[in-house]
Amino acid sequence: MGTGDAMYRSPLAAVSLVLITFSFNVATEKEIRPPQTLSRGWGDEITWVQTYEEGLYNTKKSNKPLMVIHHLEDCQYCQALKKAFSESEEVQTLAKENFIMLNLMHETTDKNLAPDGQYVPRILFIDPSLTVRADITGRYSNRRYTYEPQDVPLLIENMKKALHLIKPEL
Repeated sequence: MGTGDAMYRSPLAAVSLVLITFSFNVATEKEIRPPQTLSRGWGDEITWVQTYEEGLYNTKKSNKPLMVIHHLEDCQYCQALKKAFSESEEVQTLAKENFIMLNLMHETTDKNLAPDGQYVPRILFIDPSLTVRADITGRYSNRRYTYEPQDVPLLIENMKKALHLIKPEL
């Protein structure tokens, strides 16, 4: 018998080795699991800020507009918009390259972010002068800042409008 064969004579040693290996693997998996991302499914390649205050700071510092998405996990309209938003290459590219991005599942204390009420989904743009661009709206008169999945082309147009408004005049 070789030196490794002694272990197989003791069933207790074999079971102990399996348990130790299993315990180590379970502990290791928990440690390397990536944390919940701030994207919440809106786009994992986009850099998201955690708070409205952080978004305002980064907007002013970078001279990029802030795009704020208000949503709730249990809202079917939010889920449908999130799917369309995350699947649109143009939205994802514009967001990643040109905007400070924030998605919120709660209201902020800034009442300017609810110019026509607190509903979801709601998307607003804030320019680098920290002005909420209430003039950039969706197509609904009763909920001016909401978008549905079929409104993604309008959202893209509004993202470009938000960018155009911050370009310095030549």
